Amino acid sequence: MTDAIRTPDEMLQGLPDFPFEPHYREVDGLRLAHLDEGEGAPVIFMHGEPTWSFLWREVIVPVRAAGFRCLAPDLPGFGRSDKPTDISWYSYDRHVAMAATLLEELDLHGATVVVHDWGGPIGLRLAVEHRERIDRLVILDTGVLNGARKMTDAWFAFRDFVQRTEDLPVGMLVRGACKNDPGDEVIAAYDAPYPNAASKAGARAFPLLIPLTTDAPGASEGQRVQDALREDRRPTLMLWADSDPILPLSVGERFAASIGREAPRVIENASHFLQEDQGPLIGRTIAEWLTQS
Repeated sequence: MTDAIRTPDEMLQGLPDFPFEPHYREVDGLRLAHLDEGEGAPVIFMHGEPTWSFLWREVIVPVRAAGFRCLAPDLPGFGRSDKPTDISWYSYDRHVAMAATLLEELDLHGATVVVHDWGGPIGLRLAVEHRERIDRLVILDTGVLNGARKMTDAWFAFRDFVQRTEDLPVGMLVRGACKNDPGDEVIAAYDAPYPNAASKAGARAFPLLIPLTTDAPGASEGQRVQDALREDRRPTLMLWADSDPILPLSVGERFAASIGREAPRVIENASHFLQEDQGPLIGRTIAEWLTQS
């Protein structure tokens, strides 16, 4: 059995603008949580580091209202999902395999996958490896990880901070990557899933999993995904913040070109966590695109 921490339910009650009820599945001895709101063609919202499904709350509302079924999993180690305490438990392959069980157990077809941050490497690989289930892609401030891209100084500073900080200040990290301060209640909701330092192993693991060379673990898988997407003509919407210090707009433009897509639509007055800065706008944009594509 994997040693894991389960966040007490009372820690995740009464969060601002988050009335959604959790759904749970058991996978490899872990309880994994996801949101499942609305009816219609499925839209799967994949969060990244160090967030959880709470990130998508303002995006989900207009997409659900447009007639879509909105699903937002909490990756292992995040949100309401169980949190293995051994940092070495976390790997790119394992995250992809665990995320794939949502597609399979709920038998999802005709889905749109919406990806952000680490949700990109995971969700885009799902789209390549489970093409029969995913029809459309929405990409926000993310990409694939093949070890070829030079990371920014801001990212290296973030990685070094995470590596040396056992009791990671999750809410502080989210606040620092928002263009506009979302307020203390929202920041507390990002801290809420973590009852202690040991529960933050997943949040600490992700930055250390990014391959920095083309022969590092995970790099060849990332390159395979990029190569597949370049030949893939599924409808794709790319949205990118105008003020992301971690993945600047120029990174988004290069990534779009590398997979044969149009340059991203720019979301103004937004930083890396553009869902916090411009959530309703992003939700309306996705809903409109889905109804027209």
